[in-house]
Amino acid sequence: MIEVVGIRFKKAGKMYYFDPDGMTLTKEDYAIVETARGVEYGQVIKENTHVPEETIVPPLKKVLRKATKDDARTVENNEKKESEAFQICLGHIAHLGLDMKLVDVEMTFDRNKLIFYFTSDGRVDFRELVKELAAAFRTRIELRQIGVRDEAKMLNGIGICGRTLCCATFLGDFQPVSIKMAKEQSLSLNPTKISGICGRLMCCLKYEEDVYEELNRKMPKVGDIISTPEGTGEILSTNVLLQQVKAAVRKKENDPPTIAFYHADEIKVIKSKKKKKEVIPEELKAYED
Repeated sequence: MIEVVGIRFKKAGKMYYFDPDGMTLTKEDYAIVETARGVEYGQVIKENTHVPEETIVPPLKKVLRKATKDDARTVENNEKKESEAFQICLGHIAHLGLDMKLVDVEMTFDRNKLIFYFTSDGRVDFRELVKELAAAFRTRIELRQIGVRDEAKMLNGIGICGRTLCCATFLGDFQPVSIKMAKEQSLSLNPTKISGICGRLMCCLKYEEDVYEELNRKMPKVGDIISTPEGTGEILSTNVLLQQVKAAVRKKENDPPTIAFYHADEIKVIKSKKKKKEVIPEELKAYED
């Protein structure tokens, strides 16, 4: 076991482990840490704890010290410089006629590097832009192309549910989301109804997926022939959450069918409907991530 503290650098950013180096840090403290890209200012979200060594990605960087009020003021000043850098970069992009959309600018705590995040439909030759930015700011410059989900996370917004975006509020990492999840939850496959403002499938489709997978394993399929307390029937529809089926039931073979509802535990599948190979239209696959 090894002692660590969990620190993140953005509100809904990923948590990283650091060596507390003998210091005791509590949740909500701020600390100055050494990272791969330089000295950074972050918030403690997991206080001193011990974790198995195999969960650590070596080498484990150290916490340099607890943050002070002066450090907080430095962060505020850096944020002002980031806003200025954003506007200056926009001017250079327009001047060079580059096909790219600037999303955000980030300055490291020690001011040794400026990172410009952008989106683009294709590859961008930004070598001239880097030269101009380096001459303007006299510091290390990095341009990083990001995807549409990362863009939404950085910019934030309101989802179709009326709440602020999950990715910008509490999701540290993006999880893969597929059309199969929407089908398992009996949702409309209309992309406009199951896609977020980023244009990809909504992250929240993943939240209940494990539950739906478990419940669907216990449920028969539409078209299955079943045995019920009233006779033999064919399943017309299912309600996964209620574990209930709607069936057309005949007490005798030549009797007219009657509609009845049963819990999954009350029925037994006599004959399963032959499964068709699941084919997802290519136009829907474009929304997966």
